[in-house]
Amino acid sequence: MRPAKAVETGVPDVTTAQRILDVAEVLAQTRGFNGFSYADIASQLGMTKASLHYHFPSKGELGRALVARYHENFAAALATIDRAVKVPAEKLRRYAGLYDSVMRKDRMCLCGMLAAEYSTLPEAMRTALIAFFNANESWLAAVLEHGREGGAFSFRGSPKARAQSLLGALEGALLVARAYGDDRRFRATAKQLLDDL
Repeated sequence: MRPAKAVETGVPDVTTAQRILDVAEVLAQTRGFNGFSYADIASQLGMTKASLHYHFPSKGELGRALVARYHENFAAALATIDRAVKVPAEKLRRYAGLYDSVMRKDRMCLCGMLAAEYSTLPEAMRTALIAFFNANESWLAAVLEHGREGGAFSFRGSPKARAQSLLGALEGALLVARAYGDDRRFRATAKQLLDDL
């Protein structure tokens, strides 16, 4: 079934909007949100800037849609981990693997990249960004609490505090590994973080 046209429903053509988001996501993950323009997206897609503005009237709206989609995809990946894995340590290994898969594509976590530009982002993007990090911390805290209760983990402090540290360390490890151009640095850091639990 073909997507409905915007003129018929008032909803943007899903295929075109998806393509715009796909290109914008790669640009944001490699250059940062402030490092690309609508002209960059238009050039890659062979369309006019006016066409981009039809689907996303402002770059802020594009950015909010990017974060929302990334959050949704990440949440789906976490749900897949929860369904497939019962052992807390393996859940955390697979969680770190999500970051590693981004690093292998020579990209950064979209939300980690945006966090570096936080003060320049529109308010709607900031709110969506914090929601992404909060959801990740909540998921991590639940896994850590379950693991400690079952004797798999031994750490000081609350699961929430440890989740915050783990999330920050993984995001930071991505940045540093990117600077060195060495994804092995990320994997070594992630392994050490999980071994320390």
